[in-house]
Amino acid sequence: MIKDVVLTPLVAHQDDRGYLIEILRASDAQFTKFGQVYLVGNMARGTIRGFHKHDLLIDWFFISHGSAKFALYDDREDSPTYKELNEFVISERKPAVLTVPTGVYHGWMSLEDDTQLISIASEVYNRDKPDEYRVPFNSFGYDWTIKYK
Repeated sequence: MIKDVVLTPLVAHQDDRGYLIEILRASDAQFTKFGQVYLVGNMARGTIRGFHKHDLLIDWFFISHGSAKFALYDDREDSPTYKELNEFVISERKPAVLTVPTGVYHGWMSLEDDTQLISIASEVYNRDKPDEYRVPFNSFGYDWTIKYK
């Protein structure tokens, strides 16, 4: 796994009223600081958002509805996992939070219609000077197609 990337399985606490999932707590080892939270909805299966990386911002991703495939590429030359590519599938049925450190390109694709992602960021997004570096979705030789097993 790419250095500093963390996939944390989460627990759905259920009772007769429904369920509750704690996504991220200030006491979690992978938490650094709070910047903002936002919700992204992909209306159709197969919608790809990626790739980009940050110099300052750490991302934590949670799929609240549907399912998604994440692809990560380590672009940090000083990292022992430099140029490593990872793939993760996260869904509402298998809840997890994915921590993406600075310097790691990341993107995601909806595996179901109306997939919703909650993103927690360590920094506030600066619209005047965005902390993001974008490359085409097909960079790093990554193939977004579904692999039937």
